[in-house]
Amino acid sequence: MKEIAGIVAEPRMEDEQRSYPEKLDFRMLGRMLRYTRPHKKRFLLLLGITILRSMQLPALAWAIGAVINGPIAGGDTPGLVRGILGFLALAVFTEFVMHFRSRLSMQLGEAVMFDLRNEMFSHLQTLTMGYYHRTRIGRIISRITSDLEAMRQGIQSVLFVSVVQGGQMLFSGLIMLYYDWLLFLIMMGMAPFIWLINREFRKRLTKANRAMQESFSRVTATLAESVGGIRITQSYVRQEVNAGFFRNLVFDHSKYSMSGARATSIFMPLLELNGQFFLSLLLLVGGMRVMGTGPAMELGDLILFFFLANLFFDPIRNLANQFASAINALAGAERVFELLDTKPDWQDPDDAVNPGELRGKVDFQNVTFSYIPGTPVLKEVNFIAEPGQSIALVGHTGSGKSSIINLVTKFYQPDSGSILLDGIDLRQIQSTALHRQMGLVQQQNFLFAGTVMDNIRMGKTGATDADVIEACRSLDSLDLIEELPDGFQTQVGERGTSLSLGQRQVICFARAMIASPRILILDEATSNIDTITEARTQAALNKLLKGRTSFIVAHRLSTIIHADLVLVLENGLIVERGNHTSLLQANGVYAGLYRRFAKATTA
Repeated sequence: MKEIAGIVAEPRMEDEQRSYPEKLDFRMLGRMLRYTRPHKKRFLLLLGITILRSMQLPALAWAIGAVINGPIAGGDTPGLVRGILGFLALAVFTEFVMHFRSRLSMQLGEAVMFDLRNEMFSHLQTLTMGYYHRTRIGRIISRITSDLEAMRQGIQSVLFVSVVQGGQMLFSGLIMLYYDWLLFLIMMGMAPFIWLINREFRKRLTKANRAMQESFSRVTATLAESVGGIRITQSYVRQEVNAGFFRNLVFDHSKYSMSGARATSIFMPLLELNGQFFLSLLLLVGGMRVMGTGPAMELGDLILFFFLANLFFDPIRNLANQFASAINALAGAERVFELLDTKPDWQDPDDAVNPGELRGKVDFQNVTFSYIPGTPVLKEVNFIAEPGQSIALVGHTGSGKSSIINLVTKFYQPDSGSILLDGIDLRQIQSTALHRQMGLVQQQNFLFAGTVMDNIRMGKTGATDADVIEACRSLDSLDLIEELPDGFQTQVGERGTSLSLGQRQVICFARAMIASPRILILDEATSNIDTITEARTQAALNKLLKGRTSFIVAHRLSTIIHADLVLVLENGLIVERGNHTSLLQANGVYAGLYRRFAKATTA
């Protein structure tokens, strides 16, 4: 179930639960490890230290056995002292190696995460608006937070801890085989039972971990949207309703978590029981041999076997835990790489051109466009905006006004037909070159965290403080900015929440002004400005519009009546066109809309 701004809606395609393979995907593991290539020296050093670490605990156990069978059994006090000193030296060296193994693994994990975060963020900047239209923001955040964190654990912990534990098992087994092959074979008789247990519970843990990550992503997405829409939630008194929906999501997540915990709580005791069963056999067989039944065995060798057996079976339990973490890491990697493999809905062709300075002629030729295939929102639209003309787009909500804006700005591409800019197909123009010559002011404008000065300066890279101040002065809004608590250095807060709607719009006007664009887009840009502020900025806006092609979506008469061309849209079609006077004389759709606008304005 999906919530947008506190209102329940149908889930999007991306919200549906995906199926994943239930086996370890070694190709996915290999792709994860490819991100360690830029850090090859650190990786190889860490791998060498890890292998050394895996040998050290078995070596300590062997040293204990050697001291017992040698100096202790022979009553050699000086030899005992030398043995203890040697053991202590080896123990100190072991801890020294452990310190550097942990330190290097964390450094490697952080280095890989640094690269991945930057790659993901850069890739997100290349995706077209269609992707963001289809995808919940919380799911994107989940990819860069929880999914990447799962990958970090896989790279810095699971891999190297598994090498340590696996190496510890190998070297412990080799020492046991060297000292007593019969007891070693008894231990190896437990292997089929361990394999069967692992095979059964691997499927359960894989399914539980992937379901848990999927459910957590839904929780994150819903939380992000609910916080973003808190005003709507509180306005419609939906706190309890939304809390109920969120409780259901959290309950699902808890259910999947408990499913994994139940599987682990059975898996681990079964593994430990196998280890205890072997120790019982070792105590029985080894004890009888020490007491003289069967092939002779030294007491020190039996004690050594007990140490080595623990070193052999403890990693099995640890590896079981690492397996669960590995599944979690691979599930996170699948989701991260799914995002990285997402292709933009369209890309500039290799031979896309830089048009240079634009004149601003825009020609729509039989343009049809849809957000959802098969459901067109614009149908066979034709019109020409000459350089310097202002085009007003008028119509009811959903008539296609903003869709024309989205096509002019090349945020989307038409399904059919062509859009020519100065005679060049918009598809053949470099997007970056186009956007550098465009200014966009929307009804709900986005301000980035930072100062007023920083937000205005975003319109023109390298603009000085004086340029920013001059842009505000030309808009006759300099005093509105200076009245803020810290003037141009006022922190706007997240999304500009510390400012009024009108103040945010003034900042966005100044941002467009400083960019000095050839094409200007005003998408209901004055709807949040009070009448007095609008009157002050209208003259400056007229100066800004002069000589520039502009597209204006507006609900206020003052921004419509001065337009060179008014396009009246209805259900994706242009039903009327002309200037304000001619359309009033026609007494058609526009005249009716105008009368309603005028009535609402004077009411």
